[in-house]
Amino acid sequence: MAGRTGRPRGFDRDAALERAMLLFWERGYETVSIRDLTEAMGITAPSLYAAFTDKRTLFEEAVEAYAHRYGGYIEEAVEAGSTARLAVRRLLEQAAVQHTLPDRPPGCLILNGAADRTPASEAVAANLRARRARTAALIEARIRADVACGALPPETDAHALATFSAGVWQGLSRLARDGHGRQDLESVVATAMRAWPPSGGE
Repeated sequence: MAGRTGRPRGFDRDAALERAMLLFWERGYETVSIRDLTEAMGITAPSLYAAFTDKRTLFEEAVEAYAHRYGGYIEEAVEAGSTARLAVRRLLEQAAVQHTLPDRPPGCLILNGAADRTPASEAVAANLRARRARTAALIEARIRADVACGALPPETDAHALATFSAGVWQGLSRLARDGHGRQDLESVVATAMRAWPPSGGE
């Protein structure tokens, strides 16, 4: 007997996910209710549960969509620079642009999506922390490679410098959320890069 196909959903899943992502991006995980989501996505609660299982699963899928559509600059910047210093400068400069684009919510979903968390949303916050930690680890690996090849002084504390750089990256998002524009963020980037030790060949 031929298998039966399910009834069509009746809505564009990708478009609905995009609207959910924008809502989470603007307001964060904790403050967004199912009712908020159904209104933003233009679907009913049963349709939401049928398509996305629950709020947490929807959020995690929204974060993954965000990472692919808007967060691609992160790994690209860290891996593209010829030195760690250039890579981090590119990361921070790109963040200053991305966090302040006029057609999107300010800041970054990965950095601010679970800023206001409760014990019930700790797993969501932990997932975002893990993503941020991966970025810091990529930066640290680039710094260690530069120390090993002599592009950075041998006394460079790779972990401390990577933590500092990741902290600036995260801080740019918070500044954007607080209403600071691109020029302010770029000034922060320039100041932060002056704290780096000199790199050979730059």
